[in-house]
Amino acid sequence: MLTERQKAILQILVDDYIRSAEPVGSRTISKRPEVSFSSATIRNEMSDLEELGYLEQPHTSAGRVPSQKGYRFYVDNLLHPGELAGMDLDSLRTYFVNQMDLKEQVVQQASQILSSLTNYTSIVMGPDVLTSKLRHIQLLPLQEGMAVAIIVTDTGQVHNRTVTIPEGIHAESLQSYVEYLNSKLHGMPLYRMKQFLYTEVANEMRRSSEQFEHVMSLFDQMVVLQEAKKPSVYLGGTARILNQPEFRDIDKLRPLLDMFEQQQDLIRLFGDGHSEGIRVRIGQENELEPMHQCSLITASYLIDGEMLGTIGVLGPTRMEYGRVIAVMNQMSHLLTGVLRGLHK
Repeated sequence: MLTERQKAILQILVDDYIRSAEPVGSRTISKRPEVSFSSATIRNEMSDLEELGYLEQPHTSAGRVPSQKGYRFYVDNLLHPGELAGMDLDSLRTYFVNQMDLKEQVVQQASQILSSLTNYTSIVMGPDVLTSKLRHIQLLPLQEGMAVAIIVTDTGQVHNRTVTIPEGIHAESLQSYVEYLNSKLHGMPLYRMKQFLYTEVANEMRRSSEQFEHVMSLFDQMVVLQEAKKPSVYLGGTARILNQPEFRDIDKLRPLLDMFEQQQDLIRLFGDGHSEGIRVRIGQENELEPMHQCSLITASYLIDGEMLGTIGVLGPTRMEYGRVIAVMNQMSHLLTGVLRGLHK
């Protein structure tokens, strides 16, 4: 447990670093009007905080910066998200005052609004992106060497596609392979099927089937149906990441920009999509490696308890957490209200 003095120093240091992006020294903290501790006392406490893993020292002579553990403590224990300023709140409401006719337009517009108000990159997931699950797959033979694959989701959506039957697979084996695939993928979110196919399913088929390559070729054609109807995934302000000092290093920036191009990676950022309220993932708490120097704050929008989608703000770990959380709270409520109106 940190002492009250250590908490006060950590909070001031994180606040200063978020504003300046420069390491914070004991002298800077001692000049704050609300601080009554001497520079020597602050230096000692900062050393202790560093030993405890809450601070890091980039260079021997420099001040300290928060570690990911320090940011996590700050968000969980020291942060008190305020209300949005009247001007910002009015701007946010104005965007939504003229309800648009299509849910998709509302969701797409939300990504731009969110980025504009936070000055970070935003990601907005439309309805059913994270929640549509596989009910079953069917394979209907056509002419020799061809078939129609049909995917039915738990929401009743039906996707179909013509597939080529690899020469090594006999017609009498098709049904058993389809039954096997259904047993493995039933109830799985559509966005996870491709990854699961090339891990669990591939490993098992490699051990049990002499026709491994042919079977996997068939499965790949069937599972790609998940992309037949592209999920509503919208990015706003992708170029804003360039404004952050942390990403002026092209080696740090390139993996993030590559990730922005991969829709399935963006969906994976949101996890299972079933958590309610505000969620903050800091640094390595994010699954994808390009996000290990970033934070992601997400919130869901719901109607009658049913989750319709998720909004997110992505920035450096030196993110202005309090302001972003305040914007996210208002945005999720307004987005829910607009979509509820469109459902009537």
